Amino acid sequence: MVRSLYQVALSIYRYRHFVTSSVRAEFANRFARSVFGGLWMILNPLAQAAVIAFALSGLLSARLPGVNHPAGYAFYLMAGILVWSAFQDTVIRCLTLFTDNGSLLKKLSFPRICLPLVVCGVAGVSSMLLMAATLAVFALLGRIPGWEALAVPLVLGVTLLLALGFGLILGVINVFVRDVGQITPIVLQFLFWLTPIVYLAESLPEGVRAVLAFNPLQILVTAMHNLLVFSRLPDWPVLGLVALLAMVVLTLALLVFRRAAPEMVDVL
Repeated sequence: MVRSLYQVALSIYRYRHFVTSSVRAEFANRFARSVFGGLWMILNPLAQAAVIAFALSGLLSARLPGVNHPAGYAFYLMAGILVWSAFQDTVIRCLTLFTDNGSLLKKLSFPRICLPLVVCGVAGVSSMLLMAATLAVFALLGRIPGWEALAVPLVLGVTLLLALGFGLILGVINVFVRDVGQITPIVLQFLFWLTPIVYLAESLPEGVRAVLAFNPLQILVTAMHNLLVFSRLPDWPVLGLVALLAMVVLTLALLVFRRAAPEMVDVL
């Protein structure tokens, strides 16, 4: 096991330039001939947050305790969207990772673990840009997060690991059962509304809250709300459990990917 991990790490190091160049190429291709370029990565989620905030702020702003600011609900919503965008974008990107790169897997000889690393790199850069844009909007609206915001990258990191694990498992299955690619976006829509992004968890009935407490995204979103909206530190033991879950899921995903890789090349 240790030898296998060493070989993987050595392969990643040898192909590090391939990973970094692929990340750069991904951004270059995505925004080729675009006037605003990379701004679209942050404009889309911020626009989504603005639309929902405008539609629902009058209904929900009065129910946001502990925040004495006219844009309190907008802050709450943007903090939740920050976590959700990182999770959703990574899962969707992993979902078609292997089907989109079928010709690459067949023609080139390289460690296939590099492909998930490219996804992780792209998702990480996108999340950091969105985080910077979110903090800038907070500042423009007159709210400067406290020192607790230093833990924001940690919460985003756990979110990306969790999304990468689930996304890779779904991506492998999608090679063999293409229905997964159609079902996953629908499931993500339900998951969005089962996570306290638009509403407060405290507004739900006790029984519903008990069930939704098992949603790891709720823990991550709540941690982000605490950091950026309520200026509180997250519940570290609970966040640690989610981080442990993310590592377990990611390890399982890599094992599934490694076992299925030869068959995937044949199917693709």
